[in-house]
Amino acid sequence: MLIYHFTELDVYRRSSDLAERIFILSKRWPTDERYSLTDQIRRAARSVGANIAESWAKRRYAAHFVSKLTDADGENHEVEHWLLTARRDGYLDSAEFEVLLALKREVGAKLGKMIQSPGPFLLK
Repeated sequence: MLIYHFTELDVYRRSSDLAERIFILSKRWPTDERYSLTDQIRRAARSVGANIAESWAKRRYAAHFVSKLTDADGENHEVEHWLLTARRDGYLDSAEFEVLLALKREVGAKLGKMIQSPGPFLLK
């Protein structure tokens, strides 16, 4: 199947799902976390998809494409840090944490495959 737009990528869709779930769950966190934990995790989660979108625009050059995918992967790892923090501080229960962590890992695995084998995604 040919992919014409980054929004057709499963990794983009899954990263958007993760960002949306984090946004919804973080609405119930304490207001004193608004400009720290809540803001940080939302920004990191949204940056994953933004970097995937930016990588799509750089498909002409493998190194540029992979570089932006690597940025997306870095943001995805930052999301994990904030998820761990939210669980530690009691803002996520174990079930919520596990669902979000599994989705974060799925996104990471898909990014890893794209980073390792960028060829099918590059412009010819």
